[in-house]
Amino acid sequence: MSKRSRSILGIVALGSALAVTLAGCARGGGSDATSGGEASPGITDTSISLGITTPLSGATAGPGTCTVAGITAYFGAKNADGGVEFGDGKTRTVEIEALDDAYDPQKAKANYDQLKDSVFAMTAGLGTPTNRAYREAAIADEVPQVLVMTGDPIFSETEESPWQLGFVPIYQNEGEAFGELLAASGEDHTVAILAQNDDYGEGYVEGFKEAIEGADNIEVVKELTYEATDTAVDAQLTELAASGADVFFNAMSITPLVISSLQKAQQLGWTPSWFLPSNTSSPSAILQPGGADAFPGVYSVSFAKAPASPVFADDEDVQAFLSQLKEYADYQDMPAFPHCMWSYMVGATLEQAFAEMTEPTRDNFMEALRSIADFQAPLMLDGTAVDTTVDGQPAVSSVVVQKYNGTGYTTVEDFG
Repeated sequence: MSKRSRSILGIVALGSALAVTLAGCARGGGSDATSGGEASPGITDTSISLGITTPLSGATAGPGTCTVAGITAYFGAKNADGGVEFGDGKTRTVEIEALDDAYDPQKAKANYDQLKDSVFAMTAGLGTPTNRAYREAAIADEVPQVLVMTGDPIFSETEESPWQLGFVPIYQNEGEAFGELLAASGEDHTVAILAQNDDYGEGYVEGFKEAIEGADNIEVVKELTYEATDTAVDAQLTELAASGADVFFNAMSITPLVISSLQKAQQLGWTPSWFLPSNTSSPSAILQPGGADAFPGVYSVSFAKAPASPVFADDEDVQAFLSQLKEYADYQDMPAFPHCMWSYMVGATLEQAFAEMTEPTRDNFMEALRSIADFQAPLMLDGTAVDTTVDGQPAVSSVVVQKYNGTGYTTVEDFG
């Protein structure tokens, strides 16, 4: 068993419910929580329970496991210090209950059905199709589905999704950042695009194309799609390589496919610059195995500090995060995926909302959650912040563009 597998199994029991028992308190309907109105399920005077459905097995188990580890580390440390202070004057410990959905929408919906009556809110889960699978049910049941890790804009549109809120930037924001960087280069570039054939891929491409619209120096010469269930994209890579494009925009969410795409392009002798989404751009888990050094530039976007980067070796937030990750989440490795940091920030953002809750109800929680502005969560890069007050935007909408430097990323303002 690999070291990473041991770390994963240290956090989850694959295929079954994981009770990450951060607090030895009973879950349930909260009959002893008497502040304000009648308490919602999953909260008592002394504890609150949060549910997560996320991929803990399969091709996306690496980032999926991180969605549990980061928030477990954050609230594990808070619980060890006595708990989280709520706006109703009570201090509560936070319990996480996570289930594996293997990135399967049907499993995600089943997990939600299992959790909805015992947890206060659903949070942090990874994936557009999996989060979409139970969005309508959560609305009907009036269960918060918040700070989830999908860039699908629908989760941040209040009218359509009154019980939802995304955490990471919407796909259009990331695509737009790439397009703006390229258009501003002042040089002529041809672009080939490979996008996931769903809202994920469409959103990235939409943002990119809007940013390059009217830019005479940029031409999209080939555009193809793939299915999230595909196990190979060699045929698409071969066709795209024949275009001779000097820039490859790869809107791909499946880790093994990104690695194989990097390798296939080299086999074909095609070495363009790459644009990769934030969730599939890990230096150690994707770029290094894929041989990314062979390309003139690999670009991504970020809003989180990378603990593996020498730049942040002495950063107090990073040091605290890594220590808590090991102690409270049994995650011993250096995080290879940004989702570990993202879910840690989710914990900090939830704490901000808890501090504003004056009643132990889901309604009051949603009101408090949507009132956070300009919050600099731990691990956030300069120039980014949490703001939940803008309808149509997730909690984090600001990103910086970064270029792979062989070990990590360097923030850049220019392409080339």
